[in-house]
Amino acid sequence: MMKSYFDDLVSGIEARLAEDPENRSPRKVYALEVARLGQRLYGETESVAWCGVTAPFDLLAAMGVTSCFVEFVGAMLAATGMEGAFLEEAEHAGYGGDTCGYHRAVLGAARKDLMPVPDFLIATSSPCTGGLAVMENLARHFEKDLFVLNVPQEASDAGVRYLADQIRDMAAFVADHTGQRLDPARLRQAIDNTNRARTLLEEAYQLAQHVPSPVTGRMMGNFGVVMALLLGTEAAVTVARTYRDAFARRVEKGEGGLARENLRLLWIQNRIQFKNPLIEMLEKDFGAVVVADELNAITWEAIDPDDPYEGLARRAISIPFNGQGRRRVDHLQKMAASFKVNGAINPCNWGCRQGTGARGLIGEGLKAVGVPVLNLEVDCIDSRNFAEGQLRTRLEAFAEMIAGRPSPWH
Repeated sequence: MMKSYFDDLVSGIEARLAEDPENRSPRKVYALEVARLGQRLYGETESVAWCGVTAPFDLLAAMGVTSCFVEFVGAMLAATGMEGAFLEEAEHAGYGGDTCGYHRAVLGAARKDLMPVPDFLIATSSPCTGGLAVMENLARHFEKDLFVLNVPQEASDAGVRYLADQIRDMAAFVADHTGQRLDPARLRQAIDNTNRARTLLEEAYQLAQHVPSPVTGRMMGNFGVVMALLLGTEAAVTVARTYRDAFARRVEKGEGGLARENLRLLWIQNRIQFKNPLIEMLEKDFGAVVVADELNAITWEAIDPDDPYEGLARRAISIPFNGQGRRRVDHLQKMAASFKVNGAINPCNWGCRQGTGARGLIGEGLKAVGVPVLNLEVDCIDSRNFAEGQLRTRLEAFAEMIAGRPSPWH
C-alpha cells in the first residue's frame, strides 16, 4: 500500500514538473525528493535503517543506507487518511490511546506488516524517550539489532566528545551489518553536501523573515525536520537552492506569499498531519501567514569535513527540543523577533512532552516578548479526535485578538 502511494506520488509530481518545467515550485521539488525517499524505503532493494529523529542521516547516506525517523511514516499515514486502522491496531495490542499518535501509528503499521523490515535500527535519546521506547519495541518486533545514541543535553566539550565517540561506534555497527566499510571520500562528499545545503537553508530562512514574507502557510510545514532526512545528498542541495531562489525572487519584487499579509504567525513543533482547512482559513479570512515553524532554523555550525564526528555531535545536541526548556524558550523568542510574528500557535500534541509538557513555559516565554500563544488540544495524527468546528472558532477568536494589538516589533 505505502509503496504504491509513494510510486504514484513520484510519478504524479514528475509529470506535473515535466508539463511546466519553468514553474518548479519549491514545495513540488521538496515533495518529490521526500516521495523518492519513501520509494527507496519501500523498494526492497537497499539497506534500510529505522532511526530516531537526531540520527546522523548524512553519515548513513555516505554508507549507502536509506534511513528515516519512524515518525515520518506516522505522518505519511495520516496524510493518506488511513491512520485510523493502524492506531486501532496499536490500541488493541495494549498501547495506550493517550500516547503519541505518531508512535502508535507506526507500531500499528508494523503489526500489520506495512513497515519495511529494516536491516538494523538506530535510536536516539533525543528528542524524546517515547521515541526511544518505540524503537526498542520495533527492534523486538522485527528481531533486528538496535544501536542507541545517548544524546547529551548540553553541548559541553565532554558531552560533544562523548556523542562523537558514539557516532564513530555507530559507523562501525553499520559497517558490520551492511558489509560495507565507511569510505572517507564518500563521507567527505556527504559532509560537503550537508554544508552546502546548510548555507542555502540559512539564506532561505533569512529571506523568509522579510515583510511581507515570501512564504505561504503550507510551504514551510514540516520542512525543517524532514529536510534532515535529505542531508548528505545532492537532493538536499537542490531543494534548499530551490527554496532560496524562489524566496529571493519574491523579495526582490516586493511580493509576499499571500496577496495581503495582515498577520504573521509562528507554528510551534507539530503541524496537524491529516487534511484540514485551518491554514487556508487563516490565510483567506484573516491574511494570516505562518512564516515559520519552530524547526525552520539553523542551530548548528558548518561541519568540518576533516573531522566530522564532533560536528555531527554538536548538531544533534543543538536541536531546540534537547536540553532544558529554557533553551527552547530562548530559541522561540529569537525566532519570534527574527520573523516579526504577531502570535504563535502551539498544537499540544497528545502524549507529547514537548507539545503538552512545555506549554506553560512556552506561553510565558513568548508572552514576555509580547507574543501571545494559542494552545490547541489536538492529536496531530489522529483525525478521529479532530473537532474542526471548535478549533476553527478558537483560531478565529485568536486571529481577531492579535489583529487588534500593535505589533511588538514596531
